[in-house]
Amino acid sequence: MADAKQKPGTRPIAHNREARHEYFVLETLETGIELVGTEVKSLRAGGVNLKDSWVDIEGGELLVKGMHISPYAQGSIFNRDPLRPRRLLAHKAEIRRLAQQIKLQGYTLVPLSLYFKGGRVKVELGLCKGKKLYDKRASAAARDAQRTIDRALKSQR
Repeated sequence: MADAKQKPGTRPIAHNREARHEYFVLETLETGIELVGTEVKSLRAGGVNLKDSWVDIEGGELLVKGMHISPYAQGSIFNRDPLRPRRLLAHKAEIRRLAQQIKLQGYTLVPLSLYFKGGRVKVELGLCKGKKLYDKRASAAARDAQRTIDRALKSQR
């Protein structure tokens, strides 16, 4: 699995495992994310869920919606709404190109993973195309076949 591998110099926070099951990932893009201090502390504690999140383009900005960052336990009044839309940081030309792809070809932007890179939180976005049920079955069959091949090779050694 491509998203399960850790990149050098990064510390993973969360992976959206369901995304690779539900979509064909055509392209990936690394973006920054605009957070407040208590949200970063909550991320360091692992309090995030990417399962039902998606990315929208509104007013020339990338907004991640549906990402649940748990309130920080010692945060008091500075905690924000766990499901609030958060702005992603990308170049204007990249945002325009992604908006064009989404509008013309019906693709979707999905956050694939969240990780720390050099003290900053980064989001790996995937430009995705939805899988049909038969595509999901084919992927599962290929995965099972690979698993049986690996078992057979392991038992021969």
